[in-house]
Amino acid sequence: MNANGGFTRRGWILFAVMAFVWGITYLFIKEAVHSFTPPAVVAGRTLLGGLLLLPFAIRSGALKAAWRHWPWVLAFGLVEMAGPFLLLSHAETQLPSGLTGLLVATVPLFAVMIALLRGDRTVLAPVRLGGLLLGFVGVGIVVAGPGLFPHSEASVFAIGEILLTALLYAIAPFIIAHKLVDVPSIGTITLALFAIGLGYLPAALLTQHEVPTIRSTVSLVLLGVICTAVAFIAFFALIREVGPVRAPLFTYINPVVAIVLGAIVLAEPVTPGLLIGFPVILAGCWFAATGGRLRTRPTIAAAVSAASATGLSAVTDPPVTSPPVTDPDRQAPKRSAPDGPPSAG
Repeated sequence: MNANGGFTRRGWILFAVMAFVWGITYLFIKEAVHSFTPPAVVAGRTLLGGLLLLPFAIRSGALKAAWRHWPWVLAFGLVEMAGPFLLLSHAETQLPSGLTGLLVATVPLFAVMIALLRGDRTVLAPVRLGGLLLGFVGVGIVVAGPGLFPHSEASVFAIGEILLTALLYAIAPFIIAHKLVDVPSIGTITLALFAIGLGYLPAALLTQHEVPTIRSTVSLVLLGVICTAVAFIAFFALIREVGPVRAPLFTYINPVVAIVLGAIVLAEPVTPGLLIGFPVILAGCWFAATGGRLRTRPTIAAAVSAASATGLSAVTDPPVTSPPVTDPDRQAPKRSAPDGPPSAG
């Protein structure tokens, strides 16, 4: 981000890539689970993604560097891959892909709550707190709204799986930003993918009895190549560019991609519950994460000096015209001046 709090061009490019790539994920999962079991989907996409990245990780020495931090790499893999991939795959046997993408858009709400637990008191500002509450109201509208889906126990359980996935997705960037910041990203991703893939492989072999269709197989391959290998490289780059609180903001756009593709490709209904709850969730996420401001307020240079004196460090962009402000949610010692959190409004 630049000194005034806006995204850099690199940040916007990474944002757009993640918005699209993880927006189409829900379509591919929906297609894959037609003839693959959820454990088989998880094992297939992670092992395929890991195999694609392995030569690059070995050649660069990144795998050896990641191995030295294996406990945190494993923790990242469990939180970002093992739990969410299985939960999403199982939930999409009950829910439309568009609805799944919409509920995952609550990730920024959970990210704000995690920031609060870590001591970021700006979350308690009226605008951000109001956005937090508004976002959960939107989730309630979607879940209980008219014409959404039969309110069976299986559907309610699946919604719980998606919200748990959103919580796990919100935790993962903090592990990257604060525990794996000095570890090469390709090494972390490759090691985590293999650990999770091999862990799920026995369950995949025991549960997969059906011969997969060509359509499901192609979807699984695309999940592994585009939505896993390519996506995680872009995801790590985005976190290091904009920080762990702002990185999940691309989930605002994921539901648009998921709902449009679900309606066009799978003929999924666009119901009143979705139409009403969708903008409410997006508005709540926006206010909760940004305080309702497109740009943060620059502060005087003395703020930077004071922050440096207290030993704070963060990922930043080179200063433009005004000095940056300190962001406690972002750490990457390779850059020099700190960047500020979203204004509390």
